[in-house]
Amino acid sequence: MKTPELLSSAKVFLDRRVLVMLLLGFSAGLPILLIFGTLSVWLREAGVARAMVTYFSWAALGYSFKFVWAPLVDQLDLPILSALLGRRRSWLLLSQCMVMVAIVSMAGVDPAVGDRPLVMLAVGAVLLGFSSATQDIVIDAFRIESASAKMQAILSSTYIAGYRIAMIVAGAGALFLAEYLGSEKGHYSYTAWRQTYLLMAGIMVVGIVTTLSIKEPKRSITVTHSVGENLQLVLLFILCVGVFIGSYLVTADHALQIRDTLAEFFNNQYLAGTLVESVRLGIGVLLAWLMARLLLRLRIVRRRVVVTAYIEPVADFFSRYGARSAWLLLALVGLYRISDIVLGVISNVFYYDLGFAKSEIAAVSKVFGLIMTIVGGFLGGLLSFRYGVMKILLLGAILSAATNLLFVLLAQAGHSLPLLYVVISADNLSAGLAGTAFVAFLSALTNIRFTAMQYAIFSSLMTLLPKILGGYSGSMVDSIGYSSFFLVTALIGVPVIVLILLATRWLDLEQNENNTKTDPTGIPSK
Repeated sequence: MKTPELLSSAKVFLDRRVLVMLLLGFSAGLPILLIFGTLSVWLREAGVARAMVTYFSWAALGYSFKFVWAPLVDQLDLPILSALLGRRRSWLLLSQCMVMVAIVSMAGVDPAVGDRPLVMLAVGAVLLGFSSATQDIVIDAFRIESASAKMQAILSSTYIAGYRIAMIVAGAGALFLAEYLGSEKGHYSYTAWRQTYLLMAGIMVVGIVTTLSIKEPKRSITVTHSVGENLQLVLLFILCVGVFIGSYLVTADHALQIRDTLAEFFNNQYLAGTLVESVRLGIGVLLAWLMARLLLRLRIVRRRVVVTAYIEPVADFFSRYGARSAWLLLALVGLYRISDIVLGVISNVFYYDLGFAKSEIAAVSKVFGLIMTIVGGFLGGLLSFRYGVMKILLLGAILSAATNLLFVLLAQAGHSLPLLYVVISADNLSAGLAGTAFVAFLSALTNIRFTAMQYAIFSSLMTLLPKILGGYSGSMVDSIGYSSFFLVTALIGVPVIVLILLATRWLDLEQNENNTKTDPTGIPSK
């Protein structure tokens, strides 16, 4: 491309929608580390056991189950608010206010004073994960509906940039602030952490002001339901989720007893916990499914409501790719980020246990690391454009697994700031490269008719298993140590490499010129 043409193309960044997506990306990126990294340091500094700290990562499972309520966000109008703001803006404003409320509620709890406050903090973290995941659903739909397909890459890049900036604020910024206000290793201060989280809640005003300033997008594809059918969809969601949560509450005490018994039998607390929680998850899903079947059989909920909301998007995917290829693709989606996420859950605790100060963790991991992730993202985009998505997807999988081995070196070296820079550079650069290729891969799998629902399913699936396993990372470290744990996280990336090779072979993803013009990612449907 000639220089004048390049400069002319760059004018697209002056589009007002680009700034809007940058600000909405900031609003979406702020909550995530307040559940993961930043919260883990707070809990560890408050004296909470390492295994309990990593259990808190399950609070973000809302991101992995957001497809369950995505149809509600996509199809329902909110009373009064939707009439004033429109469907997308009303849901966006509601989710952002819920995020603020959740962060404030977490700020009001001191996890160091007992088990009950720890439970209350967990409730706040779950609410934050649910609210933030809802915001993500709306922003994805807003982005798609507010611009043409040609603009989507530009809007997505600025959205990701805003997301990363917010992660620096909620990660490095929060850690710096908490230390500045007087909380550090060996000298815990709840007041410092409370003020830090209250400030993070206040910063969410950026998203609210943006929502109130933008225009409602024109929807080209809508699903029309009557008021009665909309109420049926809400009832279906409330009862099924209620049964799922109720099953967890009812089985809580028995689960602890069974887990302790199995731990003695297997002489492995991690294995016992995994088995028990897997069974509880299965029971919860089964009961929710039975509730849905009961509502359909009693005709309390019409079949059309369920088919339109949940069945058609899934059926479309299997119809386009065929059963064998569809299951292969879903396995790849569900496992691609497993190495990064499982390690990432405990990474801050690892740095902290090695003796790094919060200021060092913030500077290297949060600021420098995120910058390297952005650089890796640009590199991944350029390489994907030049060599194709699947080749860079494979390269990203290999690098993600291989760079985990560098953490073994850091675990053995101990407190070494230069080595920390090397490890973070390699890990985040590879994560950015892999992430860019993976987003392009997911986008290619999505049918424009079901964009919101299918993308919610893919994005939920890609984090579900990794986050569940990540919740046990603390127990694994307690059992086998950091070095062995990092070796395990590298090895579990090997099946991902195999799946990519199979996908490339089975789906014939190296496209000819004509297919490339219609699908630049090189992923054909059946």
